[in-house]
Amino acid sequence: MQVQTQWVTTTDQQRLYVKAWGEVSNPALVLVHGYPDNQEVWEPVIQFLAQQFYIITYDVRGAGQSSIPKSIHAYALPQLSADLQAVVANVIPERDFHLAAHDWGSIQSWESVTDQQFGQRILSYSSISGPCLDHAAYWMREQFQQQPQQFLKQLGKSWYIMAFHLPLLAPTIWRFLKPQHWGRVLQKLEQAQDLPLNTHIAKDGQHGVGLYRANFLPRLTQPRQRFAQCAVQAIVLKRDNFVSPALIDEMPKWSPDFHRVDLEANHWAILSQPELVAFHIQNFIERNHVVS
Repeated sequence: MQVQTQWVTTTDQQRLYVKAWGEVSNPALVLVHGYPDNQEVWEPVIQFLAQQFYIITYDVRGAGQSSIPKSIHAYALPQLSADLQAVVANVIPERDFHLAAHDWGSIQSWESVTDQQFGQRILSYSSISGPCLDHAAYWMREQFQQQPQQFLKQLGKSWYIMAFHLPLLAPTIWRFLKPQHWGRVLQKLEQAQDLPLNTHIAKDGQHGVGLYRANFLPRLTQPRQRFAQCAVQAIVLKRDNFVSPALIDEMPKWSPDFHRVDLEANHWAILSQPELVAFHIQNFIERNHVVS
């Protein structure tokens, strides 16, 4: 499989490690990874899509081989959206593109998808286990008032978010985590063997907590009205241990062209069921006749 690599410098002088897969003449598809992963987590999915698309992946700031910001504010959503803009400006300048993202990659990609200017370049968006934080805030408020049991259920799934805000706890724990240990956690969650190991897990986990610290409290306490500028597909993982499928109920309110598909899968379906995830990404692009 043809792979090209390059470095992209961001607006605040961070360096992002970028890979491009396949033929440049194919429709462009950008894949954004979540936490505590790096772009390698997409490789099982890429093998099913690289013949049809020109695929761009990158290590988000603080992950993989990309540089590590010193400031927590450097992980704020507007800057993460600017990172995506920098990547596509360098790799596929002046081209529109499709977008798919998982976990935190999906959360941060909503910032771009709902941007009235940059969002116009995005032809379609497949979101996996990562709601827009602004949308989630409106959902949480509604559930707290009308369905407190649903509110408490999601709060229980999100226990780790509070832990990540503690000054020393999360970075210290991640620093001592070995790839083999993390691999066993994933195998248990996904009920699957021989999943790819993240050799950067200690670094990715340690520095990626900045994503939570920079964004959760500001967005959940002061949500903004953010409307999608393209067709949106939610790939809903019904057995997700971290993101309640009920959160997806809020998405159609903010996505005029919305499609939903439910999978019997856990949070890391991109590792345990990559062919199925690839199928739904490609099918969504094709069923809307949205090509670049």
